[in-house]
Amino acid sequence: MSIAADRGFGRINVPGDRRGRTAGPRRSWASTEPFVPRTTPFNAPAVRASALPWSVASVRYLRGAVLADGFAAFAATAVALMTRTHVVSTTELRWSFAVSVLFVLSVLGSQGYRAHTLGDGPGEYQSLLRAGVGVGLSLMAVGYLAEFEVPRTIVILGVPIAVLASAVLRHAHRKSLHRERADGLAMMRTLVVGDVDSISVVVENLGSAPHHGYQVVGVCLPSVDDEASFDAAPTLGAVADVAQVVADYQVETVVVAGSYLTGDALRRLTWALGRTGAELVVSPGLVEVAGPRVTVQPTAGLSLLRLEIEASRPRMIAKAVLDRVLGSILLLVAAPIIGISALAVRITSPGKAFYPQTRVGVDGQTFTMWKIRSMYADAEARRAALLGQSDGSGVLFKMKADPRVTPVGKVLRRYSLDELPQLLNVVRGDMSLVGPRPPLTAEVAEYEDQVFRRLRVRPGLTGLWQVSGRSDLSWEEAVRLDLRYVDNWSVSMDLMILWKTFRAVVSGSGAY
Repeated sequence: MSIAADRGFGRINVPGDRRGRTAGPRRSWASTEPFVPRTTPFNAPAVRASALPWSVASVRYLRGAVLADGFAAFAATAVALMTRTHVVSTTELRWSFAVSVLFVLSVLGSQGYRAHTLGDGPGEYQSLLRAGVGVGLSLMAVGYLAEFEVPRTIVILGVPIAVLASAVLRHAHRKSLHRERADGLAMMRTLVVGDVDSISVVVENLGSAPHHGYQVVGVCLPSVDDEASFDAAPTLGAVADVAQVVADYQVETVVVAGSYLTGDALRRLTWALGRTGAELVVSPGLVEVAGPRVTVQPTAGLSLLRLEIEASRPRMIAKAVLDRVLGSILLLVAAPIIGISALAVRITSPGKAFYPQTRVGVDGQTFTMWKIRSMYADAEARRAALLGQSDGSGVLFKMKADPRVTPVGKVLRRYSLDELPQLLNVVRGDMSLVGPRPPLTAEVAEYEDQVFRRLRVRPGLTGLWQVSGRSDLSWEEAVRLDLRYVDNWSVSMDLMILWKTFRAVVSGSGAY
């Protein structure tokens, strides 16, 4: 056998070579030679211009994010100062400009402008919160250490308004990006690498969530001979062809799935991709696990993925404080609405205005949950006769046109006003503001094994599945979202869900 064949050049394989047959000549991933793109349908100039790849769109999106943050801080500071002086003077404008610059720099320091977090995930909003805290502390430090008079209204009023206003602008900016991605624009051209079983899951999941921005243009399998067993995406080459495929197809992101590429091979792949400009993402196979549970810990020359099994005590305390404080405020605000709604129920249909029901809470403990009655008094007696007409799936019973719901109850349910008395359960500690909905004891009796995980956290007034479709979701989808929340909840996630709940309630989407 020739030296070239022995070193793996060309399409000839050494017996037992686990790399498989390639689509072209092999080139060492440690080579310093550049990968010259060959002509493909993906790298033609006209195609690149019309597709608007993320490498181009991200610059525009970043510019918009910086302008949104700067404008929000400038306007918020000006408004805060106007509450004190009632005029806009040169001094107020200088303060507004200084705070806007400081806020943008703080967002930058909080990694709020990193390309892979822009427009995707709660990381954007978390960076704004960190930046707001940083600006507030910086202004107080300047005022104390430099004995410089910093207007208190900026710290007390201006900075919080700036964070809120920036979050609103970022949200609108993010939605515009998602609309573009729904049309196939501003996407990261993505190549998935690995064995057939592993990449099948990754390709399916990325394809079902285009708002994340991953457009799978093809895959690289261990060998081009495996192409016949994979039809979910075009097979563009073997694993050994990855770097050349990246150059040929203008790939921006390479996702390595499964365990086919590990250790030194994965390290060498980073060397090769360094000459192509693409980024590398590794999918370790963990299901529905995200930060803050996951951290990377360099140890003994290895990169160890440390997974937090249970929530830390500080996070638990922060969630409890949020529930009690915000729950009490919301209960006081909602008290008049609860009173008017209860009066309307009492006047329009016989029976008590409030409806107590035994529900299952954290770790299987039962408690009494309170609602404003939205059904006729004999609703439970009529339930058995309607089971065959249920629009739900799994253990849930739900009907879009439930005859047991009163006319007033339909209005209460559309805007979730019947749920407001549960704020009392939140203040008492039976429930949380955010969490899986508390199930009935009969529903728990029908749970399959993994569904019991829903009971590991305190049930919530709202939750992840409520803001993802409410009653329109299937039982399986609702369980999947609840398990995702149980495994990955954080205070910032709770705040995001509360904001989305407000929007869902106002629109009345998915409610019946």
